[in-house]
Amino acid sequence: MAVNTDFDPSVTLNFVNVGAVAGTTSSFTSTVASAGIINGKFCTPLGIQTNAASPTVDANTGLAFNALAANQTCALVFGQNAAGALLLAQGQIIATGAGVTTTVGALINEPQFPPLPANFLPLAYTIVRVAPSGAPWTPGTGSWTASGVSATTFANIGQIPNRPQAS
Repeated sequence: MAVNTDFDPSVTLNFVNVGAVAGTTSSFTSTVASAGIINGKFCTPLGIQTNAASPTVDANTGLAFNALAANQTCALVFGQNAAGALLLAQGQIIATGAGVTTTVGALINEPQFPPLPANFLPLAYTIVRVAPSGAPWTPGTGSWTASGVSATTFANIGQIPNRPQAS
């Protein structure tokens, strides 16, 4: 019997568009339960989330998130672990072009996705930018609608895209 050498048993894949959106203030909302595999094993679904508290520690480091200052941006990836708990990972903070008062600056470079821990199923991501008049903004506690803060519409994903995304 021939062995299929193209099969990768380490696949991590989300099979469902969970309908993730920014909730009120700093929360996370989804309209569909997740269904996916982490490293080839089915995981417990993350149930529908209605204004669920966003995680306040980075899934990579276990430490509080780094705040974005004026004219800065980063990618944020929402996901879950195998047990079905909501997770959030922050990409590297990079500079944007100079914005004007409450208008965020243009992207100079596309924000990079963060490395993700082995026990992380990606569900959605957003790109956040802070304008010159915006107060420092911290993932997990900062309001999505704070003055001088811009977060892209959440992109629901089956896996992390293979290159940086600007929206």
